[in-house]
Amino acid sequence: MTSKAWLSLGANLGDPPAQLAEAIRRIHAHPAISVIRQSSVLATKPWGKTDQPDFANQAVELETSLDPMELLDVILGIELDMGRVREEIWGPRVIDIDIIAYERLVMQTPRLTLPHPYAHERDFVLDPLREIDPDVVEWLLERAKAK
Repeated sequence: MTSKAWLSLGANLGDPPAQLAEAIRRIHAHPAISVIRQSSVLATKPWGKTDQPDFANQAVELETSLDPMELLDVILGIELDMGRVREEIWGPRVIDIDIIAYERLVMQTPRLTLPHPYAHERDFVLDPLREIDPDVVEWLLERAKAK
């Protein structure tokens, strides 16, 4: 059985568009994941910590037989393999991959909250996601209003 999930990717160090493409290639290369749609790459201003280079952002929709925690482990491994270093919150990064939604699952654990708790506040997440699946964006916004 497969499930759908939506990821947000961002980078602002090195060659961000190339890093996004490489991250998507690595995600798709996993035997339990198929990338089925991806947005165009959007240039965006930094959020939270603004004294850093602009970001390149992209969204992907995927099908996977992994559960949410297994998917999280895969994407964290890809970030690490690509050189992601977590030095400061919202700081510059070579790659950032977030699970925005997994089906319409709502969950909160110490490691993962679904849907992503800040997705509805971030145009750099919503705009690329809207390009590939406007319905999931509407669901995210409706959930945020209901809180």
